[in-house]
Amino acid sequence: MAESPTPGPFVITASQARRIWLRAQRLDVPASFGAGAGATLAAIEHLGYVQIDTIHVIERCHHQILYTRIPAYRREHLHQAQAIDKSVFEYWTHALAYVPTRDLRYFRRAMVSGWRRHSGWFGTVTATDVRKVLARIRRDGPLSIRDIDDDELIEKTHDWASRKPSKRALQAAFFQGRLVVSERRGMVKTYELTDRHFGWEKPPAAAAEREIAAYLLDRALGSQGLVSLDSICHLDAPRKPAVRRLIGQRVRAGALHPVTFDGAGKTAYWAAPQALAEVPPVADTIVHILSPFDPLVIQRRRLAQFFGYEHRFEAYVPKAKRQFGYFAQPVLVGDEIVAAIDLKADRVRGRLLVQQWSWIGRQPRRQLTPPIEEALHRFERFQLARGA
Repeated sequence: MAESPTPGPFVITASQARRIWLRAQRLDVPASFGAGAGATLAAIEHLGYVQIDTIHVIERCHHQILYTRIPAYRREHLHQAQAIDKSVFEYWTHALAYVPTRDLRYFRRAMVSGWRRHSGWFGTVTATDVRKVLARIRRDGPLSIRDIDDDELIEKTHDWASRKPSKRALQAAFFQGRLVVSERRGMVKTYELTDRHFGWEKPPAAAAEREIAAYLLDRALGSQGLVSLDSICHLDAPRKPAVRRLIGQRVRAGALHPVTFDGAGKTAYWAAPQALAEVPPVADTIVHILSPFDPLVIQRRRLAQFFGYEHRFEAYVPKAKRQFGYFAQPVLVGDEIVAAIDLKADRVRGRLLVQQWSWIGRQPRRQLTPPIEEALHRFERFQLARGA
């Protein structure tokens, strides 16, 4: 790749930038994590986290994100990692997500003090409420909200809050790290004492802020290839100054290089030297139907800079104002996003329905339609398979 003649940033093409990101996301080759339960853990460890969302128009996003990278993925593999192997746990990144258990110490600080930024969801919960629910779980074992039948419903104080006092207490204890989601069946969560779930005599020590900054930077470098301050600290602006200082240190040490490409605008990007090695083109035979919550899609501004495509999540947009549809899925063919397809699962008839097909690619639609339709058939088979 060409380097500018001055000590300024490496200059690469937009196509090269896309390939670097796709390689980091493991979307440039099929089945890069292999198959079986071990592939699920490998994928989550490499990506850093996999977002969880409640929308169920089609397959829930955490399963789809894993299926996209693991064609042989089965839902029970994620259950095994969470409930049996205990190699992943749920906590808040920029949203609720599955996170590798090896990284738990980087979240301990949030559990001890940072949980208060979510307290609007359970602001009426008292310390007594939390102690009561902890005592019940300590005495009776793991507990789901379905096991509680004596709640008197209360008024909501936050859009995402629950009307059930016990659920609010469970959420409070979860964000404080005192409870962990020990398993999930669909979207029904079972809570267990964190120490008992992991077999701890005492929890791991919380990482220092400088360690968290290094963790965020390294996580982004591994899963994004080319990183910006916004992409590293997505929805975590308070940590930007520490991460910016660390980037400067690594640039001076030669461990990171500034990079620019067409479409980046004024956004500063960096990459490790090894990430800038030549990346081969992605074959047009590789087709992915992407969740709107996929790591490649969720940072909308970054997606537009790399792919020239502005994704619209329109589930909460009035029907008359929708452009791509209620739950549009970007379609990646090779290294180009060529379409947005609004999908819906008809679970009664056992079919995946195409509600709307919006073509945005530069290549002729007729040429790419067959491989996209084959990818849709594969996704339909996965989508409608039995599982949690």
